[in-house]
Amino acid sequence: MTAAITPSLTQQNAGHHHDLKVRQMDFALNDIPEFWYDNDPFKTLLLSALSGGFPAGEHFFIHSVRHFQDQIKDPELRQAVRAFIGQEAHHSKEHEVLNDLMIKHGYSIDRIDRNVAFAMKWYKTYLSPARQLAHTAAVEHFTALMAEEYLFNTNELDKMDPRLAPLWAWHAIEETEHKAVAFDVYKATVNNEWIRLSQMAICTVMFLGFSTYDFMTLMRESGRQGDVKMWAKGINYYWGTKGIFRKMIPSYFKYYRKDFHPWQHNSQSMVDKLKAKYLGDKA
Repeated sequence: MTAAITPSLTQQNAGHHHDLKVRQMDFALNDIPEFWYDNDPFKTLLLSALSGGFPAGEHFFIHSVRHFQDQIKDPELRQAVRAFIGQEAHHSKEHEVLNDLMIKHGYSIDRIDRNVAFAMKWYKTYLSPARQLAHTAAVEHFTALMAEEYLFNTNELDKMDPRLAPLWAWHAIEETEHKAVAFDVYKATVNNEWIRLSQMAICTVMFLGFSTYDFMTLMRESGRQGDVKMWAKGINYYWGTKGIFRKMIPSYFKYYRKDFHPWQHNSQSMVDKLKAKYLGDKA
């Protein structure tokens, strides 16, 4: 199932259009080691904390975009929304398998899932549909950054257990493919800059706060919370002078520009390489 998106005016200014393909994956994840990412508790539990929130979060993304589906005039964008929904649904399914494996290793991933589900239920009850969609567009910016400026570094994927690297590569590829869908739906329907930008600021505080709390909880459950050397290495790796997350800061702030569009950053060449390496005939 493929949805080709005709470029909007903003996309044309970015010089790019893109395709979405819904891939039904079924990764074999039996007997995954506890620290499946570079044999490193810091790296493994950081991504595990994020994975714990994916199923409930992605159900919310589907809900927020679907609310505006009937208001979309562009038939190509309507088709892209259907593909976006399909991709996000499959992400939830595969990450539930990974989350279950980490639960078997003794980690409270189920607690993260319940907490995120509670937060998403609160959003649905108390936030306007416009803010819910703005929240989705904001989180999609975070996931695109994680994909394009972190996981698309093939050295990172090579450090993972070879059974898990394809899952994260597939997820990153599809996050890039649909990174503009929620944003374009927002622009086509709501198009309120105050809501878009203020919700990104709110989302940033909540995302960093809850992700840090979840990571710290998993680290405590690992029994490695007192490993000073591991902490120093991990913090430097992500936030040091050449740290991965530190390098993302300029790209993060681009979201606040009035003329921002997700496809101003074109990583298609890397996407094509990773498709060939990890997705095979499902590329």
